[in-house]
Amino acid sequence: MTEQTDPKTSPATLKKVISAATIGNFVEWFDFAVYGFLATIIATQFFPSSSVSLGLLKTFGVFAVAFAMRPLGGIFFGILGDKVGRKSILSLTILMMAGATTLIGLLPSHASIGVMAPILLTVLRCLQGFSAGGEYAGSVAYVMEHSPNHRRGWYGSFIPVSTFTAFASAALLVFALESNLSSEAMATWGWRIPFIIAAPLGIVGLFLRWHMAETPAFKAMAAEENLHSHSPLSETLRSQGSTILRLGAFISLTALSFYTFTTYFATYLQVVGNLSRPQSLMVSTVALFFAALACPIAGRISDSIGRRKSVGLICVWVIVTVLPAFSLASSGSVLYAVGGVLLLAVGALACGVVTATLMTESFPTRTRYTASAFTYNISYTIFGGTAPLMATWLIDRTGNNLSPAFYLMAIAVLAMAGGLALRETSGISLFGEMPTNATSSRIRTREKSLAL
Repeated sequence: MTEQTDPKTSPATLKKVISAATIGNFVEWFDFAVYGFLATIIATQFFPSSSVSLGLLKTFGVFAVAFAMRPLGGIFFGILGDKVGRKSILSLTILMMAGATTLIGLLPSHASIGVMAPILLTVLRCLQGFSAGGEYAGSVAYVMEHSPNHRRGWYGSFIPVSTFTAFASAALLVFALESNLSSEAMATWGWRIPFIIAAPLGIVGLFLRWHMAETPAFKAMAAEENLHSHSPLSETLRSQGSTILRLGAFISLTALSFYTFTTYFATYLQVVGNLSRPQSLMVSTVALFFAALACPIAGRISDSIGRRKSVGLICVWVIVTVLPAFSLASSGSVLYAVGGVLLLAVGALACGVVTATLMTESFPTRTRYTASAFTYNISYTIFGGTAPLMATWLIDRTGNNLSPAFYLMAIAVLAMAGGLALRETSGISLFGEMPTNATSSRIRTREKSLAL
């Protein structure tokens, strides 16, 4: 194992690393945000139905189906990323994501080509899901493997910052379109604009990523090992299976809280809270910008108190605040709705920041991309991609507008059990194999002393 324990990356290089990583992440989540915010319009364009709920269920069903491709993409790109490096794979994922998103904006509606319209929409969403499967884990690993050991929470927090900024930008754009276009124009061509914007964003992102350097941890591994000896998926699952299960349990809360907050809640505010579409988008935008600004604070706190304490505090926060959040959001008041969404935002952003660090710190370099992408995408497929669908179904079946809140509380309990079963990883070295619990504690203490 290499003696190097901390990457020596200059602040200027770190800024470039973060810029290259976050722009691809921005494109990925911008698309998913737009799809959620425009769900009611997409339902009428691709799934015409006499029932509003049925149209939404079909629209969110396609949203969920796309997530089924994410684990496959995570395995495919993860194995390649562990073999050939992070840089080239991240260039490929942003190209695929931006291309598929742009094509969605050009699709004919159901009125034009009939059943082929939802079929093509589903195919493109699956392509997005496949490429997204390798995007997030790769971006996180790329930033983390460049970051100082004792500040990974801080630097890694900028990945979730780009996620929430993407959602906020999507909400602002949709809000501007809704405010300046008639309902007919919005339904005919206005909804296409946010998807087509992905084209220039993808070109910029591809340019930045093509000029990136490989990470110090991967280069160190490549110098010591034969890359062709990289362990296959079966061996990765065998050697990292316990960690994958524990981390996956915590990421289940990250996925559910994130998509409940960012995607489903805009619809909840309209259908249950009786707010107009512009009002719901305004409320969501305020909360999203708050989340983006607060992510670095959550990163600093996580670096200070450690990952396991962060996990415990986050889960308790979600369990305590989720019922008040849904109650406030269903009140019909814009002011109360803002308060409710902010309560959800705190849990979602804190989950995202801690998940980013744990994904990288929990696995050794030679399997990091594969194991983290697999864990992340399985959890997001089961709990994230189905979040809007489950929330809509629960309310429809139970008649209780608070039923999604109880579902979120139950998952928070599962997440606490899995997250607290992980070892403390704050401050450990990312070079070589992962140290034991005792070693992790000693390294973290040493790193903090050096930082002072």
